[in-house]
Amino acid sequence: MSASTTMRVFIPLTIRKRNGRPKIVPPADLVPDTGGGIDPHVLKAVARAWSWRRKLESGAVSTLSDIAEAEGVTPAFIRRTMKLAYLAPAVLEQILIARRSPSVSLKDMSAIAEQPWVVQKGIVFSAE
Repeated sequence: MSASTTMRVFIPLTIRKRNGRPKIVPPADLVPDTGGGIDPHVLKAVARAWSWRRKLESGAVSTLSDIAEAEGVTPAFIRRTMKLAYLAPAVLEQILIARRSPSVSLKDMSAIAEQPWVVQKGIVFSAE
């Protein structure tokens, strides 16, 4: 039987307390790998916009103010987010199916939704 070998792995992590709970903090020079995935906030915002759109179209709610009251947010937030439900199909396909991250913020995407469909994809994914 061969002698057992021991391997040691040193991982430079720091444990700090945040909000009374221990949290593992990686080294400051470490660049996290995002995996190239899409920001979950974008997916959630698009899903919410489509949900609200369906509620309006089906007659479950009659105004954006009704949605705002039910969600506990301002009508301005609902108006801005609702615009995401009117993005071009090509943009939605890239975000939802291809999981391609947009190069603009959610706020900018809401403004871009007012542009013609033929130009939206070029604006939303322009910096890539």
